[in-house]
Amino acid sequence: MVTELNLEGKAPSDIDDAAPLFGEGRGLGLDSLDALQLAMSVEEKFGVRVPEGDEARSIFASVNALADHIVRAKAAA
Repeated sequence: MVTELNLEGKAPSDIDDAAPLFGEGRGLGLDSLDALQLAMSVEEKFGVRVPEGDEARSIFASVNALADHIVRAKAAA
């Protein structure tokens, strides 16, 4: 995620897996363009579809939520 989104000054160990990916505060502060790039990366690297709109909100809630989605989607395939 750090490399894919060019999160300058961040290392993977700096990211709290339970922290929100979007919004200010302790989250990463990602925006909608980051979400699109991250969704495309997940689909390419893991072969897992990421839905759009409201359905994607819970998937992009945190690193943990995204990882859970990938695991569930791969298990269902």
